Amino acid sequence: MPNQRHRALQALTNRTTERVFPPTDKISDYFGEDVFNMNRMKESLAPDTFKKVKDAISKGKKIDVDTANEIASAVKTWAISKGTTHYTHWFQPLTGSTAEKHDSFFDASKGLETFKGSALIQQEPDASSFPNGGIRSTFEARGYTAWDPSSPIFIWGRTLCIPTIFVSYTGEALDYKAPLLKAVEAVDKAAVKVCQLFDRNVSKVNASLGCEQEYFVVDKAMFNSRPDLVMSGRTVYGHNPARGQQLDDHYFGSIPSRVYNYMKDFEIEALKLGIPVMTRHNEVAPSQFEVAPLFEDINVATDHNSLLMDVMKRVADRHELKVIFHEKPFAGLNGSGKHNNWSLITNTGVNLFQPSSSARENLQFLVFFVSTIRAIYKNADLLRASIASAGNDHRLGANEAPPAIMSVFIGSELTAVLDELESNGNIKVDKGDNMYMKLGIDKIPEIILDNTDRNRTSPFAFTGNKFEFRAVGSDQNTAGPMTVLNLIVAEQLKDFHAQVTKAMENGEDKKVAIANVLREYIKESKSIRFEGDGYSQEWVDEAEKRGLSNVKNTARALDAYLSERSVKLFENFGVMSQIELEARNEIRLENYIMKIQIEARVMGEMALNQIIPAAMKYQNKLIENAKGLKDFGVDNSHTIDTLERVSRNIASLKENVSAMIEERKQVNLIEDSREKAIAYCDRIKEKYFDEIRYAADQLELNIDDEDWPLSKYREMLFLR
Repeated sequence: MPNQRHRALQALTNRTTERVFPPTDKISDYFGEDVFNMNRMKESLAPDTFKKVKDAISKGKKIDVDTANEIASAVKTWAISKGTTHYTHWFQPLTGSTAEKHDSFFDASKGLETFKGSALIQQEPDASSFPNGGIRSTFEARGYTAWDPSSPIFIWGRTLCIPTIFVSYTGEALDYKAPLLKAVEAVDKAAVKVCQLFDRNVSKVNASLGCEQEYFVVDKAMFNSRPDLVMSGRTVYGHNPARGQQLDDHYFGSIPSRVYNYMKDFEIEALKLGIPVMTRHNEVAPSQFEVAPLFEDINVATDHNSLLMDVMKRVADRHELKVIFHEKPFAGLNGSGKHNNWSLITNTGVNLFQPSSSARENLQFLVFFVSTIRAIYKNADLLRASIASAGNDHRLGANEAPPAIMSVFIGSELTAVLDELESNGNIKVDKGDNMYMKLGIDKIPEIILDNTDRNRTSPFAFTGNKFEFRAVGSDQNTAGPMTVLNLIVAEQLKDFHAQVTKAMENGEDKKVAIANVLREYIKESKSIRFEGDGYSQEWVDEAEKRGLSNVKNTARALDAYLSERSVKLFENFGVMSQIELEARNEIRLENYIMKIQIEARVMGEMALNQIIPAAMKYQNKLIENAKGLKDFGVDNSHTIDTLERVSRNIASLKENVSAMIEERKQVNLIEDSREKAIAYCDRIKEKYFDEIRYAADQLELNIDDEDWPLSKYREMLFLR
C-alpha cells in the first residue's frame, strides 16, 4: 500500500500548469483598481471633506463625525459597485499575522445597505483573545480598532478592508502599527530640526521602505506529506540531497514555469491592491524565490508587506502550491530574510542618504549617515532584539544570512571619507570659500548606486542611497524592527541637534560645530563598522575584542527590550510605556517557547509514529535477508553491517526522543517565562534537536527508498 510520500509523488505527476493572463496588457490600467486611493477620494468627496482627509494624513489631524459619515458613504458606494458585501477593520495583532472580523453592509432592520462614519472610524474586537502579555484578562475583553487614514482602504476578495491600529480598553497598543506610527512621527520631528540647519524649507521628513521578501515554494501535496512543515513551518528532519545549492545555478536562473505562473497570478492581485511589486527572481537555494516592491511610505510599505504575504498564501492554493515564509525551512540551504531598504526623504524631495557633488548637501548627508551609524552602535542589542524569533535563530549566521552580531557595512569609499574627516582634528576657521575644503567635506565623491559595493554578510549595510537591514526574518512583521530603527535614529538626531545648537550658542561656527560633533561620533562608533566576511570565525573573534554582543538565541536577546536604557528610550518618545514593553516581551517569550515546544513535539511524533516503524520494517527485511544468505552459505556480513547501523540509529533516535520528552515535562513546570524560554533553548533545542535529527537523517540514508515515509529534500525542492 503506498504511503503518504508516494501518494504525494503521484499527485505531483498529475499536475498541470495553466497560464495566467493579466486583465489587460498594461499594468497601469489595473494598478490600484481595488484601492480607495487619493484620486478616488478626490473624485467622490466634496473639496472641503477631501482637504480634511489630506490634513489627517499629512498633519495627523482628527476627522470629525460629519466628515467621517461623508467618507463612509463614498467608500460604501464604491465598494458595493465593486461587488463587495462586507467590511472589516484590518489590523495586525501580536500574533504575527493579520486579523479581520467581517460585518455585512446589509442592515436587515432597514432592508438596505448602510455604513456609518462611526463604523469606519472604530470597532470593538475581543482584546483578551489576542496576545496581550497580561494587559487584559479573559474577563476584560474590550479593545478597539481605530482607522488609520494614512494607509489606503482596499478590497480583498469581496470584503472592504480598513487598515487600523488595535489598542486595549485602557489605551495600550496591542498591535505592530501603533508603535510604528509613533516612531515614524518621532524621527520626522527630529530629522526636520536637523534638516533646518541646512534648509529652512524642510517641514517634513518621511521614512521610506522597500521590503524585499524571500520565500520558498513547494508542491501542496509534498508539503502536506510532511507533518513538520504543516505544524512548524520547517523540516525538523531531512538528509541533504546530493545536489543542493552548491552549483549556484538556481540564483537568477530561469524561473520554473509552474512557479512563474504562480508569481504572475499573485503579482496581478498585488498590483490591483496598489502594492508596487517590481522584481521577481530565483534566489540562491533550490525552490527559493524573491519578490521586491518599489519604495513607499514606511507605514504603507509595512501594511503592504503583510497584505502581500496573505495574498501569496491564498494565491498559492489556486496553483496547488504552498508558499513557505519560515526563515529556515530546509537545513543546510539558504535561509529566507526580509531585506528592509530604509531611507529618509524630505518634503523638498531630497533623499538624506544620497551623497551629491554639492559640499553643503554632502555635509547634510554625512550628518544623517554618521548619526545612523552611531544609533546602531549605541543600540545594537535592541536592534538585535527587534529581529529575534525562533525561526530567525535557525537562520542567523547560516548560509548567506548575516550573523547575530550587529555591524554596519559602508564600503571602502565612505570608509576613507570618514577616516579622513576623523583625522582632521578639531578645526576652527573663519567663514570663507575654503570652509568646506578645510573641513574635509569637499572630498566626498559623488556616490552612485553602481559604485557602492554590497556585503551580503552584513546585517546593516549602506547601499548607495539607503541602508539595507538584512537581518529581518522573512516571516516577521516588519513593523517591529522598523519601529526600533526609526526610534533609535530619532533619539540620535535629537542628540545631534542639541550638541550642535549648544556649540553654536557658545559662538562656534555652524559648519565647524557640525564637523566637530561628527568627528566625535565617528571615533566613538568606529567599532560597529565592519567591511569583511561576517560569516567568518575571524569576525566573531574580532567582534568579541571590540566588545560587540553576539547573542545567538531569542530567549536571551529579548532582554534588551527591558533594559533601563531601552525603557527610557521608548517612554521618552511616547512610543511605548514600560507596561507595553513588558507585555510584548512576555508575548515574544511565550511565542518562542511555543514554537520550540511544537518543533520538539512534532519531532517526537514523527520519530515514534513514522520513522522508527519504517526503520523496524526495513530492519525485519534485513534480518530475513541475512538469514537467507546464511542458509545458502553466502557471506552476509554486508547485510549485517547495514542492520547494525540501522539498529544503532533506531536505538539512538528512540533514546533521545524519550529523554527529550521527559526533559520537556520538567521544563514545562517552570513558571517564569524568561527562565522557561532559556530552558527550552538550552535543555531542549540545543541539547536534543541535532542529536535526534542526525539519527533520523542517517536512517533516511540507509533505509530502502520505497520504505521511507517522508517526502525527501530532493523531491520537495526539485520536483514541481
